[in-house]
Amino acid sequence: MAAADVAHEKSWYAVRCVFQWDAWEGTPYEERLTLWQAVSMDEAIARAEGEARTYARENGHRYLELAHCYRLATTAGRPDDGDEVFSLLRDSPLDEEAYLDHYFDTGHEHQGTTTEG
Repeated sequence: MAAADVAHEKSWYAVRCVFQWDAWEGTPYEERLTLWQAVSMDEAIARAEGEARTYARENGHRYLELAHCYRLATTAGRPDDGDEVFSLLRDSPLDEEAYLDHYFDTGHEHQGTTTEG
């Protein structure tokens, strides 16, 4: 495959956008991942942000203009079971318990439950 063809080959990208639900009590924040097939990270972000603005407008939320993008390692076909769809590395001086409490387990998360049958 020629270099010019590789430059236009599509890859899968996961884009995380952040919203605030102003109409809900407590005005919670939402981190939402969407999946895009695009030729570049810039294209994936642009498409995701367009969709994010529509999602926010249609649902009465505010898009906070923050998008993180991750290129999936696999590009052959569609993503499959077990494929990594997002990764973010963050430096922090916090120990593991404080880190998890600060970023992921504040006690204010709105999470569903699962039942095993």
